[in-house]
Amino acid sequence: MGKSFVWFDLGYTLVYQQREEVYRQFVREQGADVPLSEVERAYHLTDKLFMREYPGALGKEAQTFFPWYLGVVNYRLGFHFDLHRQCGRMREIQGLSQRKWLSFPYTSTVLERLKKHAVGVGLISNWDATARHVLEDNGLIGYFDHIVISSEVGSEKPGKEIFLCALRAADVSPEDCLYVGDNYYDDVVGSSRVGMDAVLINRFGRFGIEELAHEPTIASIEAVPDIVNR
Repeated sequence: MGKSFVWFDLGYTLVYQQREEVYRQFVREQGADVPLSEVERAYHLTDKLFMREYPGALGKEAQTFFPWYLGVVNYRLGFHFDLHRQCGRMREIQGLSQRKWLSFPYTSTVLERLKKHAVGVGLISNWDATARHVLEDNGLIGYFDHIVISSEVGSEKPGKEIFLCALRAADVSPEDCLYVGDNYYDDVVGSSRVGMDAVLINRFGRFGIEELAHEPTIASIEAVPDIVNR
C-alpha cells in the first residue's frame, strides 16, 4: 500500500477493557454462568448494533447509554436482570481494577515496527479528557507523532474536520495516510471523506458486520505493518 503515515483509533483498536470478565463475575454472583466466548460475542454484536443504529452513543458518558447497552447484552445471552442494580455492581467490580483500559498485548510491538520502518504514527479518537492518561498508563504515548482527540479539538468522527485537523498537524496528504479503526461508520466512512484509505478491525471475521463489504478487514492491528509495506 506504500503509506508513510498511519492514524489509529483508540478504544478496541489499541486498548480494551476487561468488561466480559466483569460481566461473568456478576452473572456468577447471581448463581449462573456463561462461557467467556459467548459473552465476548454478545458484547461484539452489541458494539456493532450501537455503531450501526445509534451513532455517537458509545462515545458519550456511560450513564447516558450503559444500562441500555447492558440490557441488549443481557437479552442476547438470555438473562433478565435489574439493570440499575446490575450497572451499579458491575461498576463496583470494575473499580477494583487498577486500570480501566489496557493495551492489547501486541499494540506496542506493532507501533514499534511502524516506527522502525520510518512510518509516521498518529491517533485520531473520539474521547474525553482521559485519552492521554490512557496512553500514558499503558506506555504508548511516546510512539505517537501526533495526537488528535475530539474533546481537545472540538470536532468528532465521522465529521471531516477532525481528520483535516490531523492532516494539518502532521503536514501530510490524505493519499499518504492509512486510518485504522473498529467502527466502520466513524472510522472508515469518516476518513474516506477526506481521501484516506482505511483498514477496518473486526475481531470475528465478518461476524456482526455482514452488511459491510469493506476491505481490508482484519482481526487486529497486528496485520497493519505488512499492509503498509506492501
